[in-house]
Amino acid sequence: MKLGVFLTLFRRHSLEDALAYVARQGVQTVEIATGGYVGNHHLNPSEVLGNREQLMRIKELLTKHGITVSALSCHGNPLHPNSAVAELHHREFEQTILLAKELGVDTVVNFSGCPGESETSQRPVWITCPWPTDFSDTVAWQWEERVLPYWEKMGQFVREQGIKVAVEPHPGFVVYNSETALRLCEAAGDHVGVNFDPSHLFWQGMDPVACIYALQNKIYHFHAKDTAIYPHNNALNGVLDTKSYKDVKHRSWTFRTVGYGHGTEVWKDIVSALRTAGYDGAISIEHEDGLMSVQEGFTKAVRFLQDVLITETSGEMYWA
Repeated sequence: MKLGVFLTLFRRHSLEDALAYVARQGVQTVEIATGGYVGNHHLNPSEVLGNREQLMRIKELLTKHGITVSALSCHGNPLHPNSAVAELHHREFEQTILLAKELGVDTVVNFSGCPGESETSQRPVWITCPWPTDFSDTVAWQWEERVLPYWEKMGQFVREQGIKVAVEPHPGFVVYNSETALRLCEAAGDHVGVNFDPSHLFWQGMDPVACIYALQNKIYHFHAKDTAIYPHNNALNGVLDTKSYKDVKHRSWTFRTVGYGHGTEVWKDIVSALRTAGYDGAISIEHEDGLMSVQEGFTKAVRFLQDVLITETSGEMYWA
């Protein structure tokens, strides 16, 4: 496995400065944002796609700093009921796939997307319970009329391009757990898998290790981000929490730098499960910790994961 980082953490810096900095910290691979909700601060597909000079410059920078690219990421909602948003995010998704091919990057990360509840919706609707039956009917309509047709088509497109798509299970989108992830992967085909982020599973009460064993070889990319659960708030309000992420004091849970939500043993178990499942890709640090600066969270995550990865790779296996 390679230690990586989602480079959008350093979006205020140039691509060269960001690569130089993370390389000095011991990072071996980067995930670069290309659109969607995260923007395209370091790499804009509409400017780079088909531009040999720009493509060469990017490849030279990567070589100069000894860095590879684990994935291009355009976390968007191509199923958004607002057609303008859906068209923009879909276009950025397609451009990112084509750019990945030109750069020799094999993986693109995205969300599954989330439609509205009907043809007349203006905003996405995420359903969290089956009753009243309007909710069950909405879920069925979303998958049958929007999700499956779109992803069957995109599954064919990425297969033709020779690129893998790693869909990140994320509450608020139709794919948010193992069950929904496997359903999408089955419909879309072998070139569509999962970007595994334990932070979104922890707060839902899921076990990342069990999920890894359920998903197995469908894990195409991995985000290293943690979640802290606050029992005093969770006991009163449960995990479905719509308060601002900045309101850490009153939330039931919050995203944390790895090691600040769950300890070393939990993360060793996660890495061990990944290896057992055959995953040998990037461990890509993502920082959304409201209690730490980007630099503090990033450097602490690097040191924590270096220890976990070294521990997991230093032993030898002996067979009787």
